[in-house]
Amino acid sequence: MWLPWAALSGLLGLSIEQPLQSTLTMPPSFALKESRDVLSPKDMLALPRPGDPLPNIAGDLALVPISQYSFDDRKTHKSLAVVPLEPGSQEIFFPLPKGGDAFWVDSRTIAHVVEAEGGKKQDLFAVPVTYEKGSVATGEPVLIGSFPVSTAADFCYSPSSAVLVFSAYVYGDGDLEAVTANDEAYDSRGNTALVYDQTFERQWDTWVGPKHKSLFTAKLQQNNGKYVLGNSFTNVLKGTELSSPVEPFGGKDDFDVSDNQIIFTAKDPTLPKAMHTKQNIYLVNFDGSNLVELTSGVHGATHAPVFSRQGTKVAWLQLDEDGHESDRHKIVIHDLTKGVSFTVTQEWDRSPNALVFSEDGNFLYFTAEDIARVKVFVLPVPPTPNKTTVHPELSDPYKTPIALTDSHTASGIQILPNGRISFAIASLTSPKDVFVLGNLGRVEADVMSMTPDIYRGELSQITKFSANSLQGKSLHPGEEFWFEGATQQIHGWILTPPGYQTTDVTKWPIVLLIHGGPESCWQDSWSTRWNPNVFANQGYFVVMINPTGSTSFGQNLTEGIKGDWGGKPFVDLRNGWKYILDHYPQVDPERAVAAGASWGGYAINWIQGNPEYGFNFKALFCHDGVFDTTYNGYATDELFFFNHEWGGRPWEPESFELSRKYSPAYTVSKWSTPQLIVHGSKDYRLPETDGIAVFHALQQLGVPSRLVIFPDENHWVLNAGNSLKWHYEVFRWFDQYVGKMG
Repeated sequence: MWLPWAALSGLLGLSIEQPLQSTLTMPPSFALKESRDVLSPKDMLALPRPGDPLPNIAGDLALVPISQYSFDDRKTHKSLAVVPLEPGSQEIFFPLPKGGDAFWVDSRTIAHVVEAEGGKKQDLFAVPVTYEKGSVATGEPVLIGSFPVSTAADFCYSPSSAVLVFSAYVYGDGDLEAVTANDEAYDSRGNTALVYDQTFERQWDTWVGPKHKSLFTAKLQQNNGKYVLGNSFTNVLKGTELSSPVEPFGGKDDFDVSDNQIIFTAKDPTLPKAMHTKQNIYLVNFDGSNLVELTSGVHGATHAPVFSRQGTKVAWLQLDEDGHESDRHKIVIHDLTKGVSFTVTQEWDRSPNALVFSEDGNFLYFTAEDIARVKVFVLPVPPTPNKTTVHPELSDPYKTPIALTDSHTASGIQILPNGRISFAIASLTSPKDVFVLGNLGRVEADVMSMTPDIYRGELSQITKFSANSLQGKSLHPGEEFWFEGATQQIHGWILTPPGYQTTDVTKWPIVLLIHGGPESCWQDSWSTRWNPNVFANQGYFVVMINPTGSTSFGQNLTEGIKGDWGGKPFVDLRNGWKYILDHYPQVDPERAVAAGASWGGYAINWIQGNPEYGFNFKALFCHDGVFDTTYNGYATDELFFFNHEWGGRPWEPESFELSRKYSPAYTVSKWSTPQLIVHGSKDYRLPETDGIAVFHALQQLGVPSRLVIFPDENHWVLNAGNSLKWHYEVFRWFDQYVGKMG
């Protein structure tokens, strides 16, 4: 992962990093910039945070969960927006003081699941909805049943069968009714020891206990005009050693339901979970019978399985390589009537992330990253071949997906009646809002006739959840730039601060933000953790580069970082930095700082140990970054990640040599730039000892440094109060070295 950079030391023609300082003096006073036209960290954190829209069967209303933090009472308030899917209509907000999940049971009834008194079970309420003449109203909730646990989630209802499918945690006996008693027995066992004979022992931010997730079914049907939840719960995975949804992030996207079956993805039970990514696709009846695996052979992870409305086909996303979580996602279709599977995006150099069938089952609509955006695409479903194949003979128009959107980041795609789809869109200037793309019949006709200028539908914005809060704020939509990198043209974004003028000369401090992953990218999207407009509004010229390893620019760029963490990505970063300094005389290269998290935090530590790069940063910030790359192969929760990135396990000769070559731990003698380090104690992906080690090294060298630990945070800082502190520490640190008082 680590390449020598001595040969590149003169590339930028800049001075060596900030010389060693022996004392740390903080500014006598510091305050974050706040005003009517400034998007401050506090403003950003107090904005509503909408989820993806969940439409009803009629396609005229959608549910959008919203959370919003209040600095007045220091609480997160939950609500549910009931949104008419027509432009110009007015949504209503249904407060959820106890939180909980909501879903549709019919087009005028919302089901709301909330924790019951005592916290050991959950109650299910039915909430009637009226929608007349563009006006929405909700009635009084009615209790219709209870779940015997407090962990029921991921609800998916099949109206035709009156069956509710959901996930919940259970013990090895698989019995939902026994969970409370098993909890009491476990909690009173007389010790707190956790004992493991195999991995995972912990994952993401949680020590693995005796419970696992499973899928359940229960009857939810009308009785005398009132919905009633049955009291018999069937664990459809009982006795199979399968667990779904897949932790830590799997949810409703890990399964789908038809009239009588569930399709789901689960980790291969025969393989050690921490060392493999292989997930299989399974089909099972609502009563748990006839469990069959639809995948076969050698493959990696699988995601996002879906049924066609007709129930004759299913589709999912599949990765080829076991152990490679950033392999290209390919769409696989399985014809249930013929028992044939075939891959339809084998030659397409992008990775879909969610998909749905059209109403008639003849088209797939999906989202995929493309050039630092997430776009909506359409692809017709080809005729089923005679036998299972990963390389079907496809001709136009079945070969190449067509983009229907061209900007921002789309998510949560859902099919609506009458030739429409709904989804959320976020951008660099706004959190999620609901959009509807209509007139798909014309789109599909153009696709099938291969019209040169394909009609791309009628896009309508439905909501403006944050518009009032953001009104008057200085928000930059992002300006793109391209430059020559190590192997190809590399993409980047800039965002300029309020008051920036093209006639300015050497005026603005500049910050380089380095993304994590490393297989991810800076997108045209909103973030509540690393929001470039927040950095810009604190007075910084913001640069974000998508170097080798980044996604959305083709798999070759993504794969280019393997075994080369300190190599090609830093050719890209240096070339991009030089491009900015050459083309933007408005910035002051003597007031430059850099920040990064995860792999970006690794990059900060690697820059520390390679002053010959000549970035001339006056201060650095590392959030939950890697210190010793080789050690990380032992300490991280997902061992497959290191094994893939470095081509073997950490003690094996080739991977050991590579990981040590590019480990910041062996460059410490050259560290001299003041650095802030932040780490979460519950980060089991990159344990907090990495951050502490960086701090200890800097302290022993006498380099100005500061360590901020969040004992209750994981790889991300999620608590709003902690996030505000995070922003304060970051901007105070930078201000000390490149601000007006620096």
